[in-house]
Amino acid sequence: MKNQTSKKLDIAPGTRIRGKWHHNEYVIRRKLGSGAIGSVYLCTINQKEAALKISDKSTSMMMEVNVLKSLHKVQGVNLGPSLMDVDDWASSNGGTFTFYVMEYIRGQALQHFLQHNGKEWIGVFMLQLLDDLEKLHQAGWIFGDLKEENLLVASSPTKLRWIDVGGTTQIGRAIKEYSEFYDRGYWEMGTRKAEPGYDLFAFAMVFLSLCYPRRFEKGKHPQQQLMKKLYEAPDLRMYRPALQKALQGNYQTSAQMRQEVSEIIHHMRQRKGKQGNRMSLSFTGELVGISIISSIYYVFSLFLS
Repeated sequence: MKNQTSKKLDIAPGTRIRGKWHHNEYVIRRKLGSGAIGSVYLCTINQKEAALKISDKSTSMMMEVNVLKSLHKVQGVNLGPSLMDVDDWASSNGGTFTFYVMEYIRGQALQHFLQHNGKEWIGVFMLQLLDDLEKLHQAGWIFGDLKEENLLVASSPTKLRWIDVGGTTQIGRAIKEYSEFYDRGYWEMGTRKAEPGYDLFAFAMVFLSLCYPRRFEKGKHPQQQLMKKLYEAPDLRMYRPALQKALQGNYQTSAQMRQEVSEIIHHMRQRKGKQGNRMSLSFTGELVGISIISSIYYVFSLFLS
């Protein structure tokens, strides 16, 4: 299902939503976004912030709840927001809606973070995201609607977090929710079957989107267009071989791609050591930055696992 914005429900700030079964009361502060299934709002309960997703599509909502519960069982990593509550709400106009409440993740948009902290973080986020995708796939799920808008950079430690798992689909089934720019079916590069390769295609498109914030059209020759845009993206030159393989469906697992990205970074560090002063200062700085940040990320990952 193509990811389209839903306009069925618009809850005013200050509205109090009281659960029909658990009787918890949430005060709506502002809308955070809308999707194919429902709308997400920032809310408070007992002066604590949370994210509340609400919809009249109870079956779809319960599927998302089951996904969140399954992700919570994956040991050693927070693959999605923590689930806090699930209930129904009878609105004043007589409608009944299903809602669930989850952890509100504070953070920066990926594009904004890179602009202010440097493009050397690209490699670090690639490694981290591939780690998380491998754990998700091992648990039997595909993210499905992986896109830049569904990622936030949280701090302490700096880490990419997933903020919407509504498109997550069991491996082997048809992708239930997608966004065209990130969808390999749209680019005529594969099917919409839920398998690791589908997520890895979207993974590559996430990093392409960082280089083309205005996006680009697929044109008459989609595959050639993607390769052209990849080769015209200077910030991705180090990772071009791996990203090209992801777009072409040449990886069976996220772990395979992570290994190749790690090797690319390692080989470029070795090349830097051999070439010394012959390398440009900017490129040398990029590799040093990647090396330092990757080391910091590795240390933090030991504590998080």
